[in-house]
Amino acid sequence: MLSAFQFQCHFVLIFLAASKGETRYLEVRDASEDDPFLLLSEDLKRELSSGQIYRRSLRCIDMLSIEGQFTFTANQPQLHCATFFIGEPEELITIDYDFVNIDCQGGDFLKVFDGWILKGEKFPSSLDHPLPTSQRYVDFCESGNIQKSIKSSQNVAMIFFRIHQPGNGFTITVKKNTNLFPCNVISQTPSGRFTMVIPHQHRNCSFSIIYPVVIKISDFIVGHLNGLFLKKPTAGCAGVGDFVELLGGAGLDPSKMFPLADLCHSFHGSAQMKIGCDNTVLRMVSSGKHINRVTFEYHQLDMQETENRKENSIEEFCFPSI
Repeated sequence: MLSAFQFQCHFVLIFLAASKGETRYLEVRDASEDDPFLLLSEDLKRELSSGQIYRRSLRCIDMLSIEGQFTFTANQPQLHCATFFIGEPEELITIDYDFVNIDCQGGDFLKVFDGWILKGEKFPSSLDHPLPTSQRYVDFCESGNIQKSIKSSQNVAMIFFRIHQPGNGFTITVKKNTNLFPCNVISQTPSGRFTMVIPHQHRNCSFSIIYPVVIKISDFIVGHLNGLFLKKPTAGCAGVGDFVELLGGAGLDPSKMFPLADLCHSFHGSAQMKIGCDNTVLRMVSSGKHINRVTFEYHQLDMQETENRKENSIEEFCFPSI
């Protein structure tokens, strides 16, 4: 299992790669300055009692996984800044504006995005999010005091901002709320176990693991059929209203990833798959007619792992890219 430091480094690499591209919404050119991402350790989380409020300053490029009050004050013009927020799979994130002092007329901005966006790719994808893309942005310069509290639809959110005048900045408070039926999730860790449940809802849900992994699927109840099919022209789940698919790729957006396998027909035991892609996504498509559920566990792929397992096992993918 990766340490928190290794996790930070993994995200730095992803972000630095993304910053080489152009995006309408975010362009980061100095992501290597300071320590771009900070994931607070479990020890610190335990040290903070429920009665304490964690406070610290924000960097231009930052990452947070804990509740608290955070302040950014520009010491020079900061034109390409972003903070990424991530919670546990069953958490939603609320961002409250406590204080904002920016020059909207002078070209400053402060925007919240419901999800993450890197290099023009979004999570959740436009196909899986309940809101159209335009409504996933909340621009302080347009809404002002009308909307001082923004809640995410999943366990990730972000702000991006531009501040020209030294001394200007803002203060926000980040809180987390329980989500009874987590849908779209980015995993904080390279290993874990999760059960995705969609109870009679017409929606699509994606669980994203930004690591090469071995994923093992069990307790599979989707629609009336259970099973596993590799993506082939004559096989798969085409025409089936409820199914699960495995996706792999190097980007953030599940809709732009390569489909690896469909699950919709009966199989016994469990199904295991090694996926050497930078990002692995398990995506459930639900018609709303059934209570769909899938349980899976995953761990980071060890490139030295060569043993053959007796469970159902299917092809390995993406190894040339890692």
